[in-house]
Amino acid sequence: MIFQSLKRQPERYLGRWIGGCFLISMLSMSAQVPVAGGGPVEVNAIAAKVNGKVITRNEVSFLLAPRYAQLVTRYPRRGARFDAEFKEAKDAVLQELVDREIILSEFKELGASIKPFLIEEEIKRQMQELYNGDEAKFREELKKSRLTMDGYREMTKEKMIVQAMRSQQFKDVPPPLPGEIQTEYQKVKSDLRDMSKDVIDFQKIFIPASDAENPLSIPETQLALAEDIVRQINEGKSFDDLAKQYSKDAFAEAGGIQRGVPRTDLSPEFAAILFDTPVGTVAGPLLDPQGFTIIKPLKIIEGPAPGFDDKMREMLEERVRRKKTSAQYDRWIEGKRKRAMVEMRP
Repeated sequence: MIFQSLKRQPERYLGRWIGGCFLISMLSMSAQVPVAGGGPVEVNAIAAKVNGKVITRNEVSFLLAPRYAQLVTRYPRRGARFDAEFKEAKDAVLQELVDREIILSEFKELGASIKPFLIEEEIKRQMQELYNGDEAKFREELKKSRLTMDGYREMTKEKMIVQAMRSQQFKDVPPPLPGEIQTEYQKVKSDLRDMSKDVIDFQKIFIPASDAENPLSIPETQLALAEDIVRQINEGKSFDDLAKQYSKDAFAEAGGIQRGVPRTDLSPEFAAILFDTPVGTVAGPLLDPQGFTIIKPLKIIEGPAPGFDDKMREMLEERVRRKKTSAQYDRWIEGKRKRAMVEMRP
């Protein structure tokens, strides 16, 4: 079920009927493996060049992986919305990497540096936010994208350099007012909470990709069934009753209700969707490694928010300053882009 990693998805049939599974799709962007029905795929192909410096597709693939996993889960049939959201995410990642290279060239001329312990702290933060603190999952995605830990550490350092250069560029901006800092804290403290302590109650209906009780069932018909169940829920039918009638898991008789589930017990892509769905709202059908899942959050208990200490104040000041200077920054980086030699690869 969806509590398992996507790496366990049965590729034999899902790759055909749903347009390619997560693993094949990501590898087709960056790894040299023979994909069924085609020849070998390029290893670490070039996504762009900036002033002669190469941005690889491996880098793009790795940064896209968490978002891609969510989109695959959310849109079982792929389709126009999937394509549009994936393109938007990919374009944003590539533009971020291009801007990074533009700014790095200036940073190197200054001879400045980033302290190693700050880099390690940022990697831990990203691992917590994007992979529920699951280091094994994080390293698995590195491996898929043919990136080493040292390579990712370098990517993180470069990202932090860009942030530092942006702060330096607009250091003369008046400091944020106390009220602005408090307002920003209220806005972001939930996002900065300890997500590993999140707990949720929810209802779930699980429809397997193939049903042993129905020999004629195939993934396509099972997906159609899941979509029809969502339609019935939206028309006012009881989630409890439909779970008891259709769900094929251990919680069906209880109306699909599961209580006190830690976020860390869920796959990162499923957790991201589930905790972002408003309480009482139905989401799905979501693609599961074994079929399709319909969910409805009942109660969300978020992990503790960070305290308002000196370190938090410094970070909030930087966030407020960045918002105030966003228009200036856009003009500044656009000027840098015009002077840079940028070559995008298809």
